[in-house]
Amino acid sequence: MTSFEHQQVRLRSGRTLAYLEFGSPHGAPILYCHGTPSSRVEGYLTMPTEAVAKLDVRVIIPDRPGMGCSDFLAGRRIVDWASDVLELADALGIGSLAVLGSSGGAPFALACAALIPARVRVVGVVGPVAPVDAPDVRAGGSRIAGRLASYAPSLVRALTRLQLHALRSEGVRRQMAKGFPEPDRTLFQRADIRDGFIACFEEACRNGTRGAVWEQHLLAQPWGFDLRELKAPVLLWQGERDGNVSSAGAHYLANTIPGCIATFYPDEGHLSVVLNHRREILGELTGRLQ
Repeated sequence: MTSFEHQQVRLRSGRTLAYLEFGSPHGAPILYCHGTPSSRVEGYLTMPTEAVAKLDVRVIIPDRPGMGCSDFLAGRRIVDWASDVLELADALGIGSLAVLGSSGGAPFALACAALIPARVRVVGVVGPVAPVDAPDVRAGGSRIAGRLASYAPSLVRALTRLQLHALRSEGVRRQMAKGFPEPDRTLFQRADIRDGFIACFEEACRNGTRGAVWEQHLLAQPWGFDLRELKAPVLLWQGERDGNVSSAGAHYLANTIPGCIATFYPDEGHLSVVLNHRREILGELTGRLQ
């Protein structure tokens, strides 16, 4: 497994929270909540410094507890993430900030808006998962995995280890890419993108699969806050060809969150949204920080 760099802070609880920064150290601060299972190295794929530095943004990507190099937190809830974000922002000397959540990171980004509204000026979600109790949202593979993680965590940990082993095969990686809808399929034919995507998963499980499996369990539970009471502006971007999460979930979020500004791309998938519209997404967020 490749060794990736990281920085870290020691939280008041004694836990270590690892993170990476991309872009300009003096740019507008955006805290990025990676997908599930993923890690801080998602930034190398979606927010590489050479691509975002010219946008005058400072993108901070922490590993959530139990993934990457961040310590596991037994019994953690989605709403607990806001406290970690607040401590990290304080340690880095950041006051107001934007929070961006991708895929399974979206609930954690929205939790920051709910729990620390005085610090979060705007929230963005890209290809977001929807709450488990959202009506008319089909139960996709990730939701089924979440329920399985709730009732048979040891089984899911074993399956995750098997998946990690299988993904070390280049043949399996290529076959996996064929299962994605366009335009993600074409993107995943590029070895750098395919390997970068898998590196996020591998790094999430660097110190075991416990954190990744617990997070799948969390996404199959109520989130712990009311979307209808969010006060911060929420921006949403969703590809209608997304094969990872249902676009119906994004429509539910857009219709439920007060004042949500949603953009739906009919010809984009899951990863292609952020890769093809990164400048637009970051520009909209930083514009709200002015």
